[in-house]
Amino acid sequence: MTPQRYYRPELDVLRFIAFLCVFLVHRMDLAPIDPASYYWGYHLRWVGVFGVPVFFLLSAFLITELLVRERKQTGRIHPKAFYIRRILRIWPLYFLFLFGWVLLTNIFPGLGHIPSGAWLAFSLFSGNWYICLNGWPLSTYPINPLWSVSVEEHFYILIPLLAAYGGARGLKTAAYIFFGIAYLFIIYYGMHPTRDFDSAWTNSFVQFQFFSAGVLLSLYLKGREPGWPLIVRFFIAVAGIGCWLVANMVFKVQADAPHLSNVYEAVSGWLLVLSGAILLFLSLLGTPARFLPKPVVYLGRISYGLYVFHISFYWFAYKIFPDKLAALSRMLNLYEWRNVIGEIIAFILTVGISMLSYHFFEQPFLRLKKRFTFVPSRD
Repeated sequence: MTPQRYYRPELDVLRFIAFLCVFLVHRMDLAPIDPASYYWGYHLRWVGVFGVPVFFLLSAFLITELLVRERKQTGRIHPKAFYIRRILRIWPLYFLFLFGWVLLTNIFPGLGHIPSGAWLAFSLFSGNWYICLNGWPLSTYPINPLWSVSVEEHFYILIPLLAAYGGARGLKTAAYIFFGIAYLFIIYYGMHPTRDFDSAWTNSFVQFQFFSAGVLLSLYLKGREPGWPLIVRFFIAVAGIGCWLVANMVFKVQADAPHLSNVYEAVSGWLLVLSGAILLFLSLLGTPARFLPKPVVYLGRISYGLYVFHISFYWFAYKIFPDKLAALSRMLNLYEWRNVIGEIIAFILTVGISMLSYHFFEQPFLRLKKRFTFVPSRD
């Protein structure tokens, strides 16, 4: 029997939107916006951190869909093949980037310093726990986004085993259990507010709520897609962003910022973050292909590279070469807009290197990955 392909181009659009959210917020680390002058611009950028939970939810949804379809088409789930597929998709670029930066910082100390403990933790996909214990050292800034890949790897260890030995009922039960565990941790953080670094954002157990949501959406939708008109989808997406703004501005869920909320605010805020991620997902699921701009779909396909590389170019623009950026801005008579110019340069270079990476480095591994694939997808 010919395997039935499963591919949703609208979810590639969602991938790019999630990346864009993260891209816009990460500029704030090195070139912040004045909240007094740009109040809404400031807050809209800060909710960009919630693009990461969208990645988690989307990843769990797609993987659950593929595993369920694999069982339907082949009669069982193959955990070993799943692990090989994930390794071929994630590890090559991950380790190239990680050890590339370790090598660069050893050859050119001016680029920063990545302590041995940091790169060892990231090598073992424990980067998120390293950050939980040590905060966000500026010296490790270029590799910091890899924390989320560590969290995803923790999910990847569990999901095929749960699907293979527990079936749909086991997956649902595990999703509800992990959802409960996430909110036990959130309650704990709400009971222990701090003016110092807060580890909730990089805690795998807190973030597992989004994987749980993705699993449950797949199992309850059972392949169904909403057929809403575009105007309804637009307002659902706006409602999702609204949830994020309320979570951030009212209930003080601010990623790695000091945690000053109480239990009520922490639980309410995180539920709003989750609701916003679900609403954004549903606003795009089932969108007809004719309404999806092909360049945006393509950028979604290379979003892994976009996510991995983008922060490096911010680092070069705003930390390593700020004087050159300022000189270029003066030459263009746009000195007051130098941070925007740096952002544009970072975006263009990120897209360029991600395209090269996808076509000349990642694709050979993706072709090899097909040998272990039972339900073809976009890769």
